[in-house]
Amino acid sequence: MVLVGLPNTGKSTLLNSLVGERLSIVGARPQTTWQRVAGIRTEPGVQMILVDTPGILASGKLLHRSMMCEAHAAARDADVAIVVLDGTRTLANDELLWLTEFADGLRSPMALAVNKADDRRFDASRRRALPSAIASDHHIVSAHLGTGIDSLLDFVRGHLPEGPFLYPEDHIATAPTRFFVQELVRESVFEIYRQEIPYAVSVAVEEFREDREPLYISAALYVERRSQKGMVIGKAGRGIRALGSAARTRIEEFLGRRVYLDLWVRVWEGWRRNEKGLAKFGYAVPDDASKSR
Repeated sequence: MVLVGLPNTGKSTLLNSLVGERLSIVGARPQTTWQRVAGIRTEPGVQMILVDTPGILASGKLLHRSMMCEAHAAARDADVAIVVLDGTRTLANDELLWLTEFADGLRSPMALAVNKADDRRFDASRRRALPSAIASDHHIVSAHLGTGIDSLLDFVRGHLPEGPFLYPEDHIATAPTRFFVQELVRESVFEIYRQEIPYAVSVAVEEFREDREPLYISAALYVERRSQKGMVIGKAGRGIRALGSAARTRIEEFLGRRVYLDLWVRVWEGWRRNEKGLAKFGYAVPDDASKSR
């Protein structure tokens, strides 16, 4: 099952609620999900692979096109699609066009999740702006509170193909632990820094020594310009210390053990506009990447 929608509709929060664990990073700022994130929900006789995707947008920027490659690939592979709509705001005309064009390309059974029902600005009638093919089977949900997801899960269960479980019953994710550590550091970057910094930072775990107590993790933060390196480190190192503290707390909660987190800041000029940069950090490289140079 794949979750698709515009940026900042609450797809990541909904994934976490459906899985029952905090897997996908969340935040108030849009476009924090850059790759697909797959969680696993196992019930008696049923195993669901639930995939969060980057928000749908039209942009010529290479990283944004990479995100759209991720979203399209995840949608092509899915047996069921859930289109997530922010019930607190009305879609702009261009947003409606992007979402409609994306949904038109889906071939799997599809339902609409009208999210943020806990918000006082919520208006379920906003779904009327969508084509009937999208809005015909709709569910009112609050990903934040976890309400309304039972009917959504019933829809998913009813459209899953029969087959053996793909993962052990105690697994909650398909990606390795290092991936989630990198994402938790990046989530902390979005929390600590403002302006363009969070969107210019990618994270790579370079050492992960489980045989140590506390567990030792060394991670590098790659920025696009030398001036950004100074902004991340901050005056007298205050920025990087605050980041390390926030990220370590998240990682320890996720792993359930003490962690020693070593952070480094490095410069890779224009990595977001370079296919080698995308590949280095595991992002999808569009087929026409060279045209962005």
